[in-house]
Amino acid sequence: MTRAYGVEKDTTEVLNWISLCENGIYLEIQIAECGAVRLVHLSPFPANEEVRGTEEERGPRRIVELQVTGEDRNDHHASKYTGTMPGGRLKYDSHRDFYNESGRKLEVVMEDRGMWVTVHYQFYNDIPVIRAWTEVVNQSLNAISMEYVSSFTLTGISGGGSRSWEAKSRLHVAHNAWHGELQWRGYRLPELGLTKVNDFSIKRLSFSNSGTWSSADLHPMGGYENMEAGMAMCWQIEHNGSWQWEMSDKASGQLYLQLSGPTENESHWWKNVAPGETFVSVPAAIAIVKGGFEQGIVELTRYRREIRRWNEDNEGLPVIFNDYMNCLFADPTTEKILPLVDAAALAGCEYYCIDAGWYADGEWWSNVGLWQPSQRRFPGGLQEVLGYIRAKGLIPGLWLELEVMGIHCPLAQQVPDEWFFMRHGKRVIDHGRYQLDYRHPEVIQYADEVIDRLVTEYKVGYIKMDYNINAGIGTEVNADSFGEGLLQHNRAYLRWLDSVFARYPDLVIENCGSGGLRMDYALLARHSVQSISDQTDYRKFAAISAAAPTALTPEQSAAWSYPLKDGDREEVIFNMVNGMLMRIHQSGHLSEISSDRFELIREGIAYYKSIRAFIPKALPFWPIGLPKHGDHWLSLGLRCGEKAYVAVWRLEGGASEARFPIPDCDGKKVTVRCGFPHNETVSCSWNQLENALVVTLPSEFTARLYELHIEEE
Repeated sequence: MTRAYGVEKDTTEVLNWISLCENGIYLEIQIAECGAVRLVHLSPFPANEEVRGTEEERGPRRIVELQVTGEDRNDHHASKYTGTMPGGRLKYDSHRDFYNESGRKLEVVMEDRGMWVTVHYQFYNDIPVIRAWTEVVNQSLNAISMEYVSSFTLTGISGGGSRSWEAKSRLHVAHNAWHGELQWRGYRLPELGLTKVNDFSIKRLSFSNSGTWSSADLHPMGGYENMEAGMAMCWQIEHNGSWQWEMSDKASGQLYLQLSGPTENESHWWKNVAPGETFVSVPAAIAIVKGGFEQGIVELTRYRREIRRWNEDNEGLPVIFNDYMNCLFADPTTEKILPLVDAAALAGCEYYCIDAGWYADGEWWSNVGLWQPSQRRFPGGLQEVLGYIRAKGLIPGLWLELEVMGIHCPLAQQVPDEWFFMRHGKRVIDHGRYQLDYRHPEVIQYADEVIDRLVTEYKVGYIKMDYNINAGIGTEVNADSFGEGLLQHNRAYLRWLDSVFARYPDLVIENCGSGGLRMDYALLARHSVQSISDQTDYRKFAAISAAAPTALTPEQSAAWSYPLKDGDREEVIFNMVNGMLMRIHQSGHLSEISSDRFELIREGIAYYKSIRAFIPKALPFWPIGLPKHGDHWLSLGLRCGEKAYVAVWRLEGGASEARFPIPDCDGKKVTVRCGFPHNETVSCSWNQLENALVVTLPSEFTARLYELHIEEE
């Protein structure tokens, strides 16, 4: 389709409806006679009179919710963010409907007493995803004190079908934990306590995260499925700090969904918007698809690739060796590293990252901050080791934790309190560290000097940027509230990160937050690689690995492979399969592993290199559903045209044979072979009647990677 970029719709006409269909998404907005703006319909199916509802049913379908201090709440709401004022008084002013480089863009402008609110919907060419956010401009003579503003709100999410929303709805929630990331669970709403007990409920299902770890307890995602109508929505809140989303019902009997960044009730956020000032909410992306929740994940995968900073790392997918996990565990020395470099190079790795500890003579946790190499660990200097890495054909990397400073770091006593998060007149301390405030220009200068020294003097091409504390609700320094201080810091850190990539576009910076505790697309739109977990047990890592493509693209997902010193053949294979459909994050004492097991590692990395060009184009699928800890079998597939790669893991218990249905294979010829290990004798076959891969793994805790060729008959 030919698009005229920058061409706007004439907004001078008198409108009752704004209707559009873009990329399979049908959107209808009503401008009521009173001027109220209502998002009446947002679906992969066209609207009809039943879905549009009566005027009474359309009344609660506000396009935005916004609460200001001192204003009423005209709703029996309890903790729900409904009935907000002046959200309910906003009146239509105009709208713009145009195309930009990403796709179609719709902006709806409303006004109340000098407060101008614009709801933004950005579409993306040929992808059924919208990105939504809200902009508030104060053109009045008085400050506007905001307690809540939605980035996206939709009432009537359960439209379509004749059954009750209790019967046809399924809510998907991503529980997150250290060593247990991305534990998706699907719920019927009554299982979570939400049911139609009267005309409406004041019960809400609220999910939030407060602090500097954006995915510490829950991942900033969710999904809703209308199983009767055959449609799903899948969303992600794109913010590296506090966020909240909720679902409940309204007096009209309709379910609503609201997504936002920080809030006053959940995260101590309160913003005083001065006259002439503008506030912009955090963005959220929503996939709106025919089919189920997994199809929503597929479309989010395509969208994530669209919004991500282009970089060579996500095209080439080089193999990373990091000497931390089940290896040096933050105790590097020249003597320990050199044989590991030799082994990593021989195995086929392309980066070698020296992890934590390189900057300290001994205990380092609460002393970090100077980022100067230890002479005791490296008697010949760190440069000697980095040079050795380069001489072996690998690109060197170093670990940093540049957003914190240890409480025993000498520099921490020499700089003012304003460098750090402050609450109630005291520096915030968490786990022996202070939180640096990236709004302070001297903090930016300090961080730039560290990065510049590592890149220009040490010639480092890779940085593992870790973050191991949660500094809580925010800071009071130069902020209207703790949460607003945190939001400003979050955004300042992103600006700093952008400036680093502008100076060093080829520098690879891994995002890590004690593994996957800060895994969001504010950061992942910038970083090319993300550590998905700190899990040290390779058998438990499989469930995290199989779930990773729900949260980020496979080519950004760094999954550990850390064969043990004294393991067996199956343990090596299991470890390798954990990372081979994503980014291999190799570790383990490779220089001390038996030759036959080392050859398996070499084979795995060589096979990975033969298929990695396929990964940045592939879309994920889960033949037996999303993984859960405790499952007997797990599976993850990647599909790209006529090829599919399917990883299977057999865990504890269950039968030795399993079937893995492969989508979109009806009427097609499918041939199967074991890709890794290549000389496989364990049984695998294709069941044409069931369109399923049939696998037999006689032993528990075994894994294989299969390659499928799918052709038209």
